[in-house]
Amino acid sequence: MDIRLAGFVKESVVEGPGIRLVVFFQGCFHNCPACHNPETHDPMGGYDGNTDDVIEHLVTKPLLAGLTLSGGEPLLQPAAARVLAEATTAFGKNIIVYTGYTWEEVQKMAETNEDIAALLKHTWLLIDGPFILAKRSFNTPFRGSANQRIIDVASSLAEGKIIEKIF
Repeated sequence: MDIRLAGFVKESVVEGPGIRLVVFFQGCFHNCPACHNPETHDPMGGYDGNTDDVIEHLVTKPLLAGLTLSGGEPLLQPAAARVLAEATTAFGKNIIVYTGYTWEEVQKMAETNEDIAALLKHTWLLIDGPFILAKRSFNTPFRGSANQRIIDVASSLAEGKIIEKIF
């Protein structure tokens, strides 16, 4: 499946626990002041890629714990995000999704978008919320600002309330 990419990092330890492949989606409308990836905002920027190429890299690197979807905003390309998530979990690896939307907004989106609903079923952790410069923190693992939450998706869906994961 086609995907609009800003780039990817083959091995990272800062976008989630373990060694991770990180895919940066192109396009974001949140426009967070002081965003660390402002070059990803323009949906026409970046380059065309294919989910098969990402999956091939993931499965040929046995030390990778999983795949992190970042951006830009991955939920602007939910079908591609879903394909990547389904393939990743099929290979026994986990998925982390960074989004500028809050959990509550993502839940509403999932009600009308089957790709987002399916993506959530395959997501281990979701880091939600926009980056807020006034709440920037260097003491929040895997997050840029204190308002962002690390959400255990399966537990949150099962219990019908947000279950945060602490690292």
